[in-house]
Amino acid sequence: MVRFDEVKATFWGEGLYGVQPPLSDAVVQDAERRLGVRLPASLLEILRVQNGGLVAEAWNAFPTDVPTSWSEDHVPLDDMMGIGRHDGQPSLLDSGYLVEEWGLPSPLVLLSGDGHCWIALDYRTCGERGEPSVTWFDVDGNTELPLAADFQTFVERLIAAASLDDAVGSRSVS
Repeated sequence: MVRFDEVKATFWGEGLYGVQPPLSDAVVQDAERRLGVRLPASLLEILRVQNGGLVAEAWNAFPTDVPTSWSEDHVPLDDMMGIGRHDGQPSLLDSGYLVEEWGLPSPLVLLSGDGHCWIALDYRTCGERGEPSVTWFDVDGNTELPLAADFQTFVERLIAAASLDDAVGSRSVS
């Protein structure tokens, strides 16, 4: 497993898609108030490097032991939302609306997804002030898959999708 600080230093990819303005303490406090949860310190560390955007190819997949609608052996993390309201970019602040829109359980904070599948901070067990687990939600298949006990563990287990056998053409048709 790669150490968190190593991943954090090279987590973000190139480009401005999804990038929000730099985080301030006031923005974090406002986001936690709006979302009704305490965000994990490890997530905030990564968002302080860059506030959302494309994930580097070295860290764009989370390996799974069971097949998902996406792949036989992983779920994708091509981008991750930041915190803000910049140029209509998707944001963690959209979680409440998106959870309701897609019929997801609550409380969740959505990190990445396309509507059909999501990676989320899952507060259902730990409560709004606790350390959330990370869960994969497949809306179309009405399934969920626990990925990691916490966000830091999730980040430390990320790998390059290209290193997986079925990385090319992964998305299966349901």
